[in-house]
Amino acid sequence: MVEARNIGIQVKPPTRECDDKDCPFHGKLPVRGIILTGVVYKKRMPKTVVIEREYLIFIKKYKRYERRRSRIPAHLPPCIDAEVGDRVKFAECRPLSKTVSFVVIENMER
Repeated sequence: MVEARNIGIQVKPPTRECDDKDCPFHGKLPVRGIILTGVVYKKRMPKTVVIEREYLIFIKKYKRYERRRSRIPAHLPPCIDAEVGDRVKFAECRPLSKTVSFVVIENMER
């Protein structure tokens, strides 16, 4: 088992080791703020995935719920294996680029 840094969140640490400086387990990236879950929608950029979240919004006028979705780009460390369609847990971090302010911390299921 590879020794991983404690990030302060109850998740399974990755089994592989990486040399990414923006990895919360093997680098120095601090994780803070909100923790979300979603499904990997796209994996075309290097070390970055686009995660799609679905949620419900209540419309008071019609007394019904409306389904909405948002797509959030997140950094994917090389030690976490995630493919398109996987359910992942990701957390907020400092801005890594113009659009990326989240990092994947756990692959929950395929």
